[in-house]
Amino acid sequence: MNRSHGEARMMTVNGTGKVAARPDVAILSFGVETNNRELKEAQQSNAETISQITQSLIQAGISEENIQTADYYIFPEYDYVDGKQQFRGYQVTHILSVRVEDINQTGAIVDLAVSNGANRVSNIQFTLKNPEQYYQEALRIALGQALAHAQTIANTMRLNLEQTPIRMIEKGGSETAPIRPYPKAEVMSAAALTPIEPGQQEIVARVEAQFQYLP
Repeated sequence: MNRSHGEARMMTVNGTGKVAARPDVAILSFGVETNNRELKEAQQSNAETISQITQSLIQAGISEENIQTADYYIFPEYDYVDGKQQFRGYQVTHILSVRVEDINQTGAIVDLAVSNGANRVSNIQFTLKNPEQYYQEALRIALGQALAHAQTIANTMRLNLEQTPIRMIEKGGSETAPIRPYPKAEVMSAAALTPIEPGQQEIVARVEAQFQYLP
């Protein structure tokens, strides 16, 4: 830039890029809640049902490494009769996290788990196998928007803009994953094939750029 007409000055602008993508991976959380007065019996019954669910998932094509325990807890349960606490038994809950890489199988996997004894479905989360490629596209859009903002300001103010920024800051991105909770009552009355709609995710990139200009 020719600086003979005065000292170069600086402007700071922001750019945001957004890219919509259809998820291609589902993360399912479901499991078994067992109640029994005897803790050992509750644990044993729970373990048998979880094993049955796990084997059915493997037979359906879910790899074993994509099936993990997400949570396991034991709660004593009490009733209150005439203001007095009476021990009722134990509640044992074992939650699995299952990664489904064929997203078209999501509804069938939920139904398979329920038909094999799952009575708790916590949530279904959709994500992307390769989010980086979408983020790079969003970043390109964000940079272009920042330049467009700078050029608009320069044109409006009749300034001479240096097209190459002297400083750029990547301000990070965000990925919104829709989560659908499934109440226990809905799970217990699930239809033959639970309809699952993954929708779309929005990948966002943000940048801050500084440009030099001359009046």
